[in-house]
Amino acid sequence: MQIEEFLFSVSDALRWPVLVLALVALGWSVIEVGILVAEIWRRRWRSIGSLENAVDQAEADLAHGDQIGAISALASVAWSRPMRETMEAIVVLRPSPDAENRIAKRLADYDYNSLRRLERTRILVRMGPALGLMGTLIPLSPALAGLADGNVTELTDNLRVAFGVTVAGLLTGAIAFGVSLIRDRIYAQDFSDVEFAAANLAPDKHLAAQYAPATMEHGHSTQVSMGNP
Repeated sequence: MQIEEFLFSVSDALRWPVLVLALVALGWSVIEVGILVAEIWRRRWRSIGSLENAVDQAEADLAHGDQIGAISALASVAWSRPMRETMEAIVVLRPSPDAENRIAKRLADYDYNSLRRLERTRILVRMGPALGLMGTLIPLSPALAGLADGNVTELTDNLRVAFGVTVAGLLTGAIAFGVSLIRDRIYAQDFSDVEFAAANLAPDKHLAAQYAPATMEHGHSTQVSMGNP
């Protein structure tokens, strides 16, 4: 009986932390929706034409030795600070003897930075339902105890908590799943734009194939599921 009592004590001790975490996760997911809306709004003028014009202008500026002009041209199609910094690095590192490796490293770091940003909502996809399930099961023990004692009020209160946390957890997972899918597409397109700029501004045209966009092999594929792992 000591093991059962210990497990019950652990479960009972987790009651309030789980409730608080479920509420925090729901609030976090709502905040991520707001951030996503802002990201979409910043990209409202994105088009392949504007990207091509910016890259052509940057290439013309570099032909005249104007690095600042090239950076400014690319900044007009950079939709985030990491994207802008990577575009700038492509221009600055272009004259380097080992430009091929340096630019490839900057592209990889930019990709990893985008993946790290995606992890925030990918965690919520699983954490939300997990907290909802824990928040459902924990109040069931006192609810059943109240039922056995004939205490209908305690039974009702605990069931309301259980069902409320379940809904909050599922809602958190659903919101995070949608945000992750949309953000995955946005960041993949950002990466494709950076690859396009790197391919066209490559110091040697025979190196351009290394930076050619390869969307199908891009690491942003969001493998998230609302079910069990």
